[in-house]
Amino acid sequence: MILEKTFVDSITYRPGAVILYPGKSDMLYRVQSGLVRIHTMDDDGNGLTLRYVKPGEFFGEESLAGLERTYFAEAVTDSTVDVMNPALLSAEDNLEVTTHLVRILSRAYESIYRLVGKRLKSRIAAELLELSETALATRQPSGELMIYATHDELAAAVGSVRETVTKVVGELAREGVIGAGYGKITLKNTEALKEIASQ
Repeated sequence: MILEKTFVDSITYRPGAVILYPGKSDMLYRVQSGLVRIHTMDDDGNGLTLRYVKPGEFFGEESLAGLERTYFAEAVTDSTVDVMNPALLSAEDNLEVTTHLVRILSRAYESIYRLVGKRLKSRIAAELLELSETALATRQPSGELMIYATHDELAAAVGSVRETVTKVVGELAREGVIGAGYGKITLKNTEALKEIASQ
């Protein structure tokens, strides 16, 4: 558990607020509550989600190596973020951060494999399953999970464009795997979604 002596501040952000911009990096950040999206843009100006940061997880790790930040960090939901000075981290603190970095690297490998080795339908299914474990998901009275995400946001996460994602979401809805509404998707058959994600 990282000691409070490393904390510089604790800040709450509203959904859509940009927490970090590309540039100089001198602080380490940990999500206390909510959900933060790490994203960048390609040469055509299309957004690309690199990862989501959940409570207890870190971002801004490049500050540990004195590197420049190359991405944006944005609050997806109401989010409280702890700001920490990496120079004050103890050996035990560094071990916690290193363990986190290993998990990030593992998830990054999985994401790269999905992008280059799986068809779009599988990538969307995998992304929906991942989002179902974040603050974007709520359990409905029926027991089904509803995820608050737009087709643009899904497209940015799976390396596609909104129009193509919309077609695949429609296909999944027709198959009865999900229910699709404006800005929200209901998971109706999680087991089927897992099967599609594994293909």
